[in-house]
Amino acid sequence: MSATDEAPEDSVDTENVGGLGEIVPEPLEPAWRYVERFQAFRDTHGETYTKALEAIVAVVLTAGYLYWATLYL
Repeated sequence: MSATDEAPEDSVDTENVGGLGEIVPEPLEPAWRYVERFQAFRDTHGETYTKALEAIVAVVLTAGYLYWATLYL
């Protein structure tokens, strides 16, 4: 790329970009607010939330496997 050529992303204004909230139709706004709250929660508690969710999934899968093993053994 020469010095006079700009990358395509350099020509796009990325300041003050809203997001999907700007294009969500009015009837879907209550659902979109729920998504925004959930994303804000994940931004705040992401690591802890992920670890807790992984632990819950691991327990449920282990319990399901043990239940299946008791049925077929």
